[in-house]
Amino acid sequence: MVIFLVAGFAAVGPGSAAKAEDRINKTFFGGTAIDGYDPVGYFTMGRAVKGASDITHDWLGARWQFANAEHRKMFMNDPAKYAPQYGGYCAEAVSRGSLFGTDPEAWSIVDGRLYLIYSKNTRSHWEAIRDVAIIKANANWRDMEPKLTN
Repeated sequence: MVIFLVAGFAAVGPGSAAKAEDRINKTFFGGTAIDGYDPVGYFTMGRAVKGASDITHDWLGARWQFANAEHRKMFMNDPAKYAPQYGGYCAEAVSRGSLFGTDPEAWSIVDGRLYLIYSKNTRSHWEAIRDVAIIKANANWRDMEPKLTN
């Protein structure tokens, strides 16, 4: 099953690379993962939804926000299930061995995994290469992740 939705505008400007030392992409989001969007909401609500600043959980050096307490509980019980792949960095960029920021409203769920991409402008490119890009990104991430810090 594949779910794909792109809306809003890019969270980072064209050509902006994220800081390589962060394991979770929070560089452009002030210490908050995925710009305060609720990672569980993508799965349960089928859309990108902002989390509340008073419903949070700290995991892997980042603050995660949730739309409600139930979503926070679900995340705390299985964060790897709900967190975006590749620390929330652009999945397409990771497939090329790079770390780029993302637009939390540019996303897809493929085989039960959340992938964020750079922007709505890269949607057609991502759709065209998605299956191969995920294979490449998985291989690259195994090499990249150990070099990143929390």
